Amino acid sequence: MNIALVAHDSKKILMENLCIAYRHILNKHSIYATGTTGRIVEEVTGMVVEKYIEGSLGGEQQLAIQIAHNDIDLVIFLCDPLKDYEGEPGIVGIMRLCDTHNIPLGTNLATSEALLLALDRGDLDWRDIVK
Repeated sequence: MNIALVAHDSKKILMENLCIAYRHILNKHSIYATGTTGRIVEEVTGMVVEKYIEGSLGGEQQLAIQIAHNDIDLVIFLCDPLKDYEGEPGIVGIMRLCDTHNIPLGTNLATSEALLLALDRGDLDWRDIVK
């Protein structure tokens, strides 16, 4: 499956820790990430990550295009809940696209862990059917 990783600056360390903890699940899949997040994940896990450009420079739009084409099966977007999303149309767009195309989306540690464990159990295999 194709998994996308995005993290706000204040959530980069949390993303590092999540990827280290669940590396045994993530390394079975294709990983995509915005530029800085991808670089960090590669450094701390040794996994190969297909990197978009940095999120603020268009990486979120690159991800949105893949979501719109149903090429992403799971998105983990660790968001800063104290940040104003209205000024960031890329984030809102990704969330809307995930809802539109029934792509599981984790925006915090709890939902992200639950989705990764579900992925490992095979609970998300239905994504192969909708492709």
